[in-house]
Amino acid sequence: MGALRSHAAVTIRRLDFPLITDWQFYAVSIPAVLLLGISKSGFGAGFGSLAVPIMALAVTVPQAAAILMPILFVMDIMGLTAFRKHFDWKLLRFLIPAGLVGIVIGTLSFSLLDARLVAGIVGAFTLAFLAQRLLFPPRPDSKPPAKWVGAALTATSGFTSFVAHAGGPPINAYLIPMRLAPLTFTATMAVFFFVLNMSKWAPYAWLGLLDMRNMATSLALMPFAPVGVLVGVRLAHRIKPQLFYRLIYLGMLLTGLKLVWDGFLA
Repeated sequence: MGALRSHAAVTIRRLDFPLITDWQFYAVSIPAVLLLGISKSGFGAGFGSLAVPIMALAVTVPQAAAILMPILFVMDIMGLTAFRKHFDWKLLRFLIPAGLVGIVIGTLSFSLLDARLVAGIVGAFTLAFLAQRLLFPPRPDSKPPAKWVGAALTATSGFTSFVAHAGGPPINAYLIPMRLAPLTFTATMAVFFFVLNMSKWAPYAWLGLLDMRNMATSLALMPFAPVGVLVGVRLAHRIKPQLFYRLIYLGMLLTGLKLVWDGFLA
């Protein structure tokens, strides 16, 4: 009888998901998922880039990025549905190919990269762009950045998105000077990052990041995804453009400081 009970216990353990059970992980991951949802649907400019650095307080950066993959898929679908009438298709035809180039570069160089160093570089770039915008604000007749600058920034966005889901700051440096309407900005970013995030699945699987433990943990966090998205959608439809971009700058400031801290000071 004892042997039978032992065998049954082993069988049950094998059927259990290898779920992360550390309460400290969830204490930082639940706010990170909520913040990512708000960013995805309403303020795609910066706040979402904080999700992986926040979760990295409890797990490694690659593991945090892998756990967020299914959550990002759900959030992307919700964002596409909410903003389906506001995409700038002409702009997307330029952005998506450049972003996918960055994904390829990230895939090929992932094993050679120190994720924290990449985070620090992205953070420094973000703070430099923000300082330039605040110290030398553009005139009403200022022209958007040149196309080659946009291509380089968008490819960088694809690269940093692959490494740490931190693609927002580089592409914002290109899009913010265009002064798009908030809904157009958010919808265009929703499509752009949906395509980029879908393109990550095969490379992440190839790199061995999509294991059962990470996917089971992602399912445990999934209920918080729609909450953040719905909050962001309501805000995006009601917020004034001036306040919208002020929140973008705040998100970029927090993102930049956190990434610089993680990359160079921690």
